[in-house]
Amino acid sequence: MSSSDIFIGETIGTAILILLGGGVVAAVTLKRSKARNAGWLAITFGWGFAVLTGAYLAGGVSGAHLNPAVTLGLAIQGGTPWGDVPLYLGSQLLGAMIGAVLVYAVYYGQFHAHLTDPEIVGTKSAEEGMVDQVSAPKAGPVLGIFSTGPEIRNGVQNVVTEVIATMVLVLAILTQGLNNEGNGLGTLGALITALVVVGIGLSLGGPTGYAINPVRDLGPRIVHAALPLPNKGGSDWGYAWVPIVGPLIGGALAGGLYNLAFA
Repeated sequence: MSSSDIFIGETIGTAILILLGGGVVAAVTLKRSKARNAGWLAITFGWGFAVLTGAYLAGGVSGAHLNPAVTLGLAIQGGTPWGDVPLYLGSQLLGAMIGAVLVYAVYYGQFHAHLTDPEIVGTKSAEEGMVDQVSAPKAGPVLGIFSTGPEIRNGVQNVVTEVIATMVLVLAILTQGLNNEGNGLGTLGALITALVVVGIGLSLGGPTGYAINPVRDLGPRIVHAALPLPNKGGSDWGYAWVPIVGPLIGGALAGGLYNLAFA
């Protein structure tokens, strides 16, 4: 496939992935959203449908990698030329940033209603039960809409979680959805991959929020840092390496395991 095919397919597909995936988190999180407090099931199925839509749209154009870990796994497996890898990764990052900006545009009013509520952006005194509007929390009250964060901050455990979850995803893609010519996911493969993502979210997503995709985390985190949101807090760059390194290791291991066990 041509460079323009890769760029267009990966940019649009990843943008749709992040728009729908980040959108469901925004819907569940933000004040004045009709879906507020819909819960983890809504988020996991929303991300699954996001993957299905992005993969279906981009599959016939670029192969619908939509994820550097998938691209790396495919390059190791032999289905993607190494020379195409930088273009895939750059297009995916651009698409992820575009998708995050679109989430902000859709939920603009809700973001501002949420971030100007003292009960959300302030701190509550246990003794007085009063809200003290000081600086927003370090990780910010809406950062989870844009990127992931751990429930227990332990670098080794967090990386291991992302490695294992990403291995499951990439192995499922390598063994179920791709043909030998590298033409990408068929309709059934896209559906299987979406269901795998739902399963990962339900089973393995609890510790870290299952990034399983470096640009899914990095692109929106960059957008969060740049957006003029009031009281948004920090972007937690101290954790940002985990959802990059973990999925890349997981994708590489999946590609190697595929060559050992399935090739």
